[in-house]
Amino acid sequence: MTKRNTIQRQLVIAAVRFLADHPTAEEVYDRITMEYPDISKGTVYRNLNSLVESGLLGKVSVPSRADRFDHILTRHYHIKCTHCGMFMNVEDMDYIEGLDEKVGEVTGFKMEDHDIVFNGVCPECQKLEAKEKN
Repeated sequence: MTKRNTIQRQLVIAAVRFLADHPTAEEVYDRITMEYPDISKGTVYRNLNSLVESGLLGKVSVPSRADRFDHILTRHYHIKCTHCGMFMNVEDMDYIEGLDEKVGEVTGFKMEDHDIVFNGVCPECQKLEAKEKN
């Protein structure tokens, strides 16, 4: 059964693309309500999950944090600043094909998927830390 292309679905996709920085569901909701204040939070959350299930958006699970949504559907890695919370793609790095299978062979798990989020301190926060030390 195909999903209808409702205005709400279009608004959610447009918000994720506009924000382009891997927004959380709450950030997507906040963006949409700027122009459409009557949309419910439940509608936004339902549509995000439906779009992920349909393969039209990606979801990045972040341990101990809210899931983030991605409009780039090719496999890639992400990095998060542990100081300011900036979340972005790791550019110019090849995706390691077959990683799921290798982990499955070692652990005996039947692999479904994985999300890798690297954590570190971004260049801007490093500069601020250096200024504070001086």
